[in-house]
Amino acid sequence: MFTLSPPSSETAEPVPEHRTRLLQAMGSSAADRGFAGTTIADIVREAGVSKRTFYEHFASKEACFLALYRGLSASALRTLSESVRAEKPWHHQIEAALNAYFGQLSAGPRLLRTLFVEVHHLGDEGAAVRREVMQHLADFLLETVNRPAGAATTSPALSPTMAMAAVGGINELVLMAIERGEAEQLTRLTPAASEIVRALAHVPPEH
Repeated sequence: MFTLSPPSSETAEPVPEHRTRLLQAMGSSAADRGFAGTTIADIVREAGVSKRTFYEHFASKEACFLALYRGLSASALRTLSESVRAEKPWHHQIEAALNAYFGQLSAGPRLLRTLFVEVHHLGDEGAAVRREVMQHLADFLLETVNRPAGAATTSPALSPTMAMAAVGGINELVLMAIERGEAEQLTRLTPAASEIVRALAHVPPEH
């Protein structure tokens, strides 16, 4: 299963042990039972804490699930950033980063399905958290594609609107793979996802 991203030592305080255990228990239970089939009793039993402890950290089962969604998304996005090698052409950076991103998502196929599908059923709050995660990915694309390239002859230009369009297209590719039962093989999406970014940055595909 892909794991929660550790908090940055520069910007965040250490995550309390009980909160971490509750998030891990939510992930395990959601992977086994789905979000709808998971109860707070399931979560606290697996975490080895009381319901009182649960409510000290989360207002509801939905809040716990969305915290897990944020945490796992942050971990996957960190993988993107750490995969960038600034000395390489931007399209190679994007391809390597997306391949690493898909590889991490594929590490937890059952939970991945729950996260990507059931977040759509959590109303306005779920939509807001999903949009927040998508914006982080769009910001990564903007920074990587539009980074100054020195003496490069072709300067791609990815606008914020096109970056979000690319994220939407990549997200749909992941959902389609999940629906086909191919969540363990997401790295196969790398060429298509890279082509989406190149097209929206107005760079012709390589031959």
